[in-house]
Amino acid sequence: MIISTDTAEQYKWGADCDGWHLLKSDQLSVIQEMMPPDTEEVLHYHAKAQQVFYILDGVATFRIKDETYILTKGKSIAVSPGAAHQILNKSDEPLVFLVISAPKSHGDRINID
Repeated sequence: MIISTDTAEQYKWGADCDGWHLLKSDQLSVIQEMMPPDTEEVLHYHAKAQQVFYILDGVATFRIKDETYILTKGKSIAVSPGAAHQILNKSDEPLVFLVISAPKSHGDRINID
């Protein structure tokens, strides 16, 4: 089956951010997400899910534990279970990326105040 953002299940999150489920199973989740300029995700962690973020377009700022990383198109970063993390789009352009989670991260998210 061919899936695209035109046919995938879509959802909204955060401050007008979009997500498209390209693959949605209990064992593996593949989501394409888009963050408008000057948006950020809440700092959080996953108890079980390991994640890989792959940047398709734009510039991402990641906070993982006490470190900050800048990722550009074609770069990826892995986040281990239990690692507090946050993705931010501090740029003037939309940020588009894939987030791949095994097992799925939905229902396995703990926000940090």
